[in-house]
Amino acid sequence: MKIKNIILSIISIFSFCLSSQAQKIEKVHPGIWKVTYGQPEKHLPTDFKEPASESLSGLPDRETAPFDLRSIQFKEVPKGIVAELKIGKSEKIYGFGLQVNSLEQRGMRREIRSNSWTVGNVGFGHAPMPFYISSEGYGVLVNTARYVTFYMGSQNKLAKSAGLKKELPPEQPGTTLAELYNSSYTPSEEVEIVVEGTKGMEIYVFDGPSMMEVIQRYNLFSGGGYIPPLWGLGLKYRAKSTFNDKEVLKFAQYFREKHIPCDMFGLEPGWHSAAYSCSYAWNPKNFPEPDRVIDSMHGMNYKLNLWEHAYVHPTSPIFEQILPYSGDYAVWKGAVPDFITPQAKEIFGSYHKTNFLEKGISSFKLDECDAADYKQAEAEWSFPDIASFPSGIDGVQYRQLLGLLYQKMMVNLYHDANLRTLLEVRASHLFAAPYSAILYSDMYEHVDYIRMILNAGFSGISWSPEVRQTGSEDDLIRRLQSSLMSSHMVVDCWFLNNPPWFHYDRNKNNKNEVLPNYLELEQTVKKLIELRMKLIPYLYTAFARYHFEGVPPFRSLVLDYPEDREVWKLATQYMMGDQLMCAPFIDGVSEREVYFPKGVWYDFNTKKKYEGGQKYTIRMTLDEIPVFVKDGTILPLAEPVEYITPETVLNVTCQVYGTPEKPARLYEDDGKTFDFEKGDYNWIELSWNKNKGKVVRNGKNKKQLYKIVGWTSCTPRQESIESLIKDRLDRSLQQYELMAASLMDQPDRLPGFDGGFGPVND
Repeated sequence: MKIKNIILSIISIFSFCLSSQAQKIEKVHPGIWKVTYGQPEKHLPTDFKEPASESLSGLPDRETAPFDLRSIQFKEVPKGIVAELKIGKSEKIYGFGLQVNSLEQRGMRREIRSNSWTVGNVGFGHAPMPFYISSEGYGVLVNTARYVTFYMGSQNKLAKSAGLKKELPPEQPGTTLAELYNSSYTPSEEVEIVVEGTKGMEIYVFDGPSMMEVIQRYNLFSGGGYIPPLWGLGLKYRAKSTFNDKEVLKFAQYFREKHIPCDMFGLEPGWHSAAYSCSYAWNPKNFPEPDRVIDSMHGMNYKLNLWEHAYVHPTSPIFEQILPYSGDYAVWKGAVPDFITPQAKEIFGSYHKTNFLEKGISSFKLDECDAADYKQAEAEWSFPDIASFPSGIDGVQYRQLLGLLYQKMMVNLYHDANLRTLLEVRASHLFAAPYSAILYSDMYEHVDYIRMILNAGFSGISWSPEVRQTGSEDDLIRRLQSSLMSSHMVVDCWFLNNPPWFHYDRNKNNKNEVLPNYLELEQTVKKLIELRMKLIPYLYTAFARYHFEGVPPFRSLVLDYPEDREVWKLATQYMMGDQLMCAPFIDGVSEREVYFPKGVWYDFNTKKKYEGGQKYTIRMTLDEIPVFVKDGTILPLAEPVEYITPETVLNVTCQVYGTPEKPARLYEDDGKTFDFEKGDYNWIELSWNKNKGKVVRNGKNKKQLYKIVGWTSCTPRQESIESLIKDRLDRSLQQYELMAASLMDQPDRLPGFDGGFGPVND
């Protein structure tokens, strides 16, 4: 047996040497290494990015790789190329893009393929990515757009040593199916990565040493995070798909008359003369004079967003031109442009520039770019894996890259006009951080929406838990709060005649029925949107840090508190910027358990103080937002405005929590152009000493976006039971007075009104 073991060891060493000789290792940036094995693919995700090299060089560099890169072993199998790595017994794994069902990924099989609907918990989704981060402070990225399968310690190799057999304890058969099938499968220390249909593999390894620095390197390697236009941080409302021009304008007027803040207005498929696939031409029946509608919406200070596909209908003005530069399979009878080719980008981009951008359309929403619905075989509406495209890319790769290529093309279109945009897309891939695009979904579970906020932070993407389907008044408000506490606040009502706060039930809403308390709900909604507007200076600064330093603005607590075991699997709390912790109340509940990391925290609503390192049961009413402020924070809050214009100056009051030990920074630029890339911006330093605030503005941006008008110390008050009761009564009285005033001003809005914004056609 000893001779057999020696022979096996020699074979293992010989195989490792062959593997080591076949791979090439090079350091490409500070803290980033590339490991190449075999024949590289023609098209790689790195082809479509430009690193922020200067910012990357500013991160600390330990000079050596986080582990021995020569230990990565490669082998060729009939399915493709396999890479094998080791992970430690205590390592936690995060990432893999916009994962829906899980936060910590150790012991999982992750299948990376774009899909419009999640099937089980295997890794499919709108933006799955071949990139993971270890709690040991490194990241591993597979540079491919092909399908990739990761076995993250989920498989156990057969032990080759006879001596090991003696050490294994005897196992008793289980009594349930779960016990029988799972008793022998505990997470292993092996990671196997399989790339299908290729003869080579390219792996990038990102050093930390912290997890936060790993994701910073990845985001900066991608090109740095985007800074949205200032108006992109306000509310977007998407109106019913069938609305015509008169109904759209009537709906838009509603927000202005009620003084409910709203910056963006989205038109759904009905604006096209053909939508599945798309004509990109205005529907003459619904919008006979589109220029008049655009001018009217601009007159009310709205930014218009247009829904579309990247599938060109035969009646489209660009169909014949773009057909030679499209794939060989149709989607909904439309051509699929190959956006890798310069010709397809030019045809598609020039048409959009002339017909939309130059006429004042501010952004677009790309739907159905995330391929098949694997739940139902007959629902395969996308092009197949065997499709081919003029650039030489195949259907598998283009399925993964379509959403990303669209983002890059459209953002560059606006960049050429020196105007920022904020897109919406339903799919993305690696290196998307520089593109101002928000992901959304056709899945509606509230808890999944929250988990995806956290997972987006590991992946260089932005995610919106849009308000869409709700089951009660409480569910509506809690979902709206979650949208407020995300990258993009959206209410998507493509199937509703009236706002969801008139009635959350689809059928009753479309019959123009209203809830008895809809005016009270309307006021609650208005307050929440106003709170979003208050947070704009804080959020804008968080996105600036995303751009310059690669720090994700919304992220899991594990990135800020990696040593705290309580946050390792905590999937329903997250950081919003550096100072605010969000703990959404899910499915309309009014009570939940909240864990506070080390330090001192304050309730944003009541200023009540909580000691960190503990769990508390928190109760909140619907008019309270589940946000907690870190001790030592200087929080800049703006006086809410109804919309953002180029002339907007925000009056800011700084709220001070505890005793700040260092100044806070506030980012300022013109809010709309890319001039910040030329250094045209300011950093405002806010400091607090001896109960006095100080403001120092540094930079060369001439337009002052903020005016600091006041400072408030938020030292928590010691409240008696009597004062708490009085506070609640005062709030109830204020709500009653607001509702009564609204009824007096709008008698036609009394319960039972039969107005509505659109026809009863459902």
